[in-house]
Amino acid sequence: MASRIAVMGATGYTALELLKLLVRHPDAEIVSLTTRQENRPHVSDVHPELRGRLDLHLEKLDLEKLAAEVDVVFSCLPHAASAESVKPLVDQGVKVVDFSADYRLHDRNTYEQWYGTEHVDPERIGKVPYGLPELYREEIRRAELVANPGCYPTSAILPLAPLVKAGVISGQGIIVDSKSGVTGAGRTPKLPFHYPECNESIKAYGVGTHRHAPEIAQFISSVGETEADVVFTPHLVPMNRGILSTCYVQPVGDASAKDAMAILDEQYSDEPFIRMTPSPPETRAVAGTNFVDIHVAEAGSHLVVLSCLDNVIKGASGAAVQNFNLMCGYEETTALL
Repeated sequence: MASRIAVMGATGYTALELLKLLVRHPDAEIVSLTTRQENRPHVSDVHPELRGRLDLHLEKLDLEKLAAEVDVVFSCLPHAASAESVKPLVDQGVKVVDFSADYRLHDRNTYEQWYGTEHVDPERIGKVPYGLPELYREEIRRAELVANPGCYPTSAILPLAPLVKAGVISGQGIIVDSKSGVTGAGRTPKLPFHYPECNESIKAYGVGTHRHAPEIAQFISSVGETEADVVFTPHLVPMNRGILSTCYVQPVGDASAKDAMAILDEQYSDEPFIRMTPSPPETRAVAGTNFVDIHVAEAGSHLVVLSCLDNVIKGASGAAVQNFNLMCGYEETTALL
């Protein structure tokens, strides 16, 4: 039986990619799209790629109506606004995949420090599964609410967490240097992301202040014996989509790149969306897919762990569909391969 689906905040890039995946999902029936716009635009006016594929108008959010009509909600709302809507839906038995950061962090004070707002659903903090099926599959299967991961954290946690857990690398002194395409900034116009501002240029941003830093540190810490020490610096590069993360780590003892690759290969050998590559990965190989490509190399006394993914697919909407499949008992790869 198909799941009746709503997407809250359906105008952005991640919502578009989500809808493109869901319209080809045999067990998904999209019945509602919401927006803060007042004029009820047709989805094809907002996302021309969906013309002839989905016939719905975007409506103003009505939580009571939504709870009565749907089985699953994907929330593409911003932080704080998302939890405010997600809480009553989950309370009424609706399954939710939340794209915001509202349920990712396990400590209320950390969330409120980094996001600058009081959490509206503090009782659920630390109790919501993190939506990386490769690491938390069984928790996701049983969940009513899943915290979809951040794109940058996905690119760092997937390659690093198994190595810290296996004792191959230290959780201290980790440097995560990430490059992302412009879609990572969202669809709302902002001056730094206008074409003439970012084309033919590359720049770091959020140095020491990016909100994905505590998310990365939290999940690497959770598998290690001590709290992880992570320096995370993102960069904007002039391309539409993709993330490449270069992680500089200290090996433990005489652990080599070969040892690290063997650990990751064993960890992910049965995972449909993780690929170990014989050479450093590149974003064009994962663009438009739900794959993560990973490679480990040596550089003097350091190991260099590289990963790349599509920031709006595996970094957002593809992961959300993967989580939806698990939550609803569908084949995990449905609509993703």
